[in-house]
Amino acid sequence: MIAAFIDDISPQLVKWRRSFHREPELGFMEYITTYKIGKELQRLGYTIYLGKDVMQDESRLGVPENKKLIEQETIAQEWGVEESWLHHMRGGFTGVIATIDTGKTGNHLSFRFDIDALPIDECKESSHFPSQHHFASAFQNVMHACGHDGHMTIGLGLAAFIAKYINELKGRYTLIFQPAEEGGRGAKAIVDKGWLDDVDYFYAGHIGIQPLAVGEVAATTEGFLASTKLNVTFQGESSHAGMQPELGKNALLAAATAVSNLYAIPRHSEGITRINVGKLMAGNGRNIIADNSKMEVETRGITRKVNQYMFEEAKRIIESAASMHDVHSHIEEVGSTNEIVCSEELISHISACCANGVYIKNIIPEITVMGSEDASYMVDQVQKNGGKATYMLFGTHLHYPHHHPRFDFQEELLPVALETFIRIVLAERTSS
Repeated sequence: MIAAFIDDISPQLVKWRRSFHREPELGFMEYITTYKIGKELQRLGYTIYLGKDVMQDESRLGVPENKKLIEQETIAQEWGVEESWLHHMRGGFTGVIATIDTGKTGNHLSFRFDIDALPIDECKESSHFPSQHHFASAFQNVMHACGHDGHMTIGLGLAAFIAKYINELKGRYTLIFQPAEEGGRGAKAIVDKGWLDDVDYFYAGHIGIQPLAVGEVAATTEGFLASTKLNVTFQGESSHAGMQPELGKNALLAAATAVSNLYAIPRHSEGITRINVGKLMAGNGRNIIADNSKMEVETRGITRKVNQYMFEEAKRIIESAASMHDVHSHIEEVGSTNEIVCSEELISHISACCANGVYIKNIIPEITVMGSEDASYMVDQVQKNGGKATYMLFGTHLHYPHHHPRFDFQEELLPVALETFIRIVLAERTSS
């Protein structure tokens, strides 16, 4: 059953992946993406939820400014997204949740697949596989450089399997196609809407991250860092830099002072910490005292407690730098994640499910990562209510790292990941 299904759907997996890759969209602006996923789920017979049915409005973090949302909504219309769908999504309410019930008593399983891209201009050289095969990003400065195009594809493949064999399964299934994972912005809003409240088993995963071969699957991960994402602004006063520099209040210097001191935050005795200023913009011209500056900053820590320490220190330094240069500062939290503690019981469960895999060659019990993931909120919620949850990795060779203009993955991993989720679903038939 499994091998035949995956063999039949594999060409479609490649088509889906390349279509998603060619049409990437940033977080809370995945209008075309949501539409394409939702239409397929609808065709498969799922009950689908859109817009404010997916997310708690006030829990969204880092929503783009209205001008950008409207621009992307206009592009979506030009690309054929129906107004009846856009109506639900306007204002950045992207993402889709699909549910299906077998009508038979059993567990409630939920799977999460992230759908957003990154603000990266994709390599156009012919040696880059997506460019060579004509599915590189059609949009400037937007790219699937983290494998989310593959995640969505795996999710649709799983949806197709469940729909086809629904009469042979039991329990309920919720498939979450989540917007705005990058920057830790979308998951909490879904959690706060209640979608994870009665889930018995939750599964999420990622392509790559660690150097694993195609066919290798990590059943659990450890080491995901808690994180806080910040937008910082300094507001000063401009003046002529030659004639009356003393009348200016230099927001550029305030930002520069903050940056150099943020990297000097002492490490924490309880574990790993991170700080990064990923973007800095300031000033208006060479002969003008800069009256404005903006920074995009993130803190990370091995636990929520350690990350909170980093955040508080960063806040203190930013405010002190503003005071030192007599300018005003404003700090906006635009994203957050927690650490992930996977349910150890799922190691043996997944290993047993996948023991006789066709595409799966090896199950690694646990692997260490050092990124951050807002699926942590979903894991926390399921476990808080007595359920089990894990975050998995699917192996691929990576010529270039995640978030690189040449990032790509081996499409041969798609059947591996799909088989993993299918075998987890099929194991429910014999669960008590």
